[in-house]
Amino acid sequence: MAKAEQLSGSGEGSGEKGVKKSNAGGTGDKAVQNPDKLSLFERLGGLKGLQAIVDDMTPRVIQDPRVDWERKSIKHGGLSLKKQPAAMWQPAPENVERLKQHFVQFLALATGGPAQYEGRDMRGVHQNMRITNPEFDAVVGDLKASLDKLQVPNTEQKELLAIIESTRPQVVTQR
Repeated sequence: MAKAEQLSGSGEGSGEKGVKKSNAGGTGDKAVQNPDKLSLFERLGGLKGLQAIVDDMTPRVIQDPRVDWERKSIKHGGLSLKKQPAAMWQPAPENVERLKQHFVQFLALATGGPAQYEGRDMRGVHQNMRITNPEFDAVVGDLKASLDKLQVPNTEQKELLAIIESTRPQVVTQR
C-alpha cells in the first residue's frame, strides 16, 4: 500500500472514505464509527502512518542548513558561573534510528495512540541544545513539507502542527 493511502485514510483498515469499521458489538456485524470521533493517531494512519511521516521528515530536517542538528555552531557564553557546553549530536545511524523511534513514540502518545514513550522528558532532552525559534520554525517547516508530500489532509496537518507548536516552550531555550 502506498504511504499516501495510509495517511489519507483511504488505505487498508480504514474503511470507506476514512470511516473506520470495527467489530464493536462482538457479534460479527461491522459497526461504523463516526470519523469525527477517531483520534488523530487513527486519522494519521496509526503507527505506520506516523513512521512514514518521521521517515520522510528525518533526512530532510537533518540536512536542513537552517537547523544545526549537530549543534556545532553553538557558541558558549552568558553570565552563568557554571557554563555547560551545548549538547552535541552525531547523525550516526544508531542515533538517527533512536531519534526516529522516540519521535514516533512521542507523536503516537501526543495524538491519542499507545502510551509507550521511552525517551527522556521534552525539556530535559533539549535544555542544553540551545535551540532558537528560527531553528524550531525550520523543523516545523520540514515537517509540513513531509505532511504535504504524503498528502496528509489539512485538518490533520493543523492538529499535528498545533501539537508540535505546543512543545516550543520546552524545546526553545534561546529566544
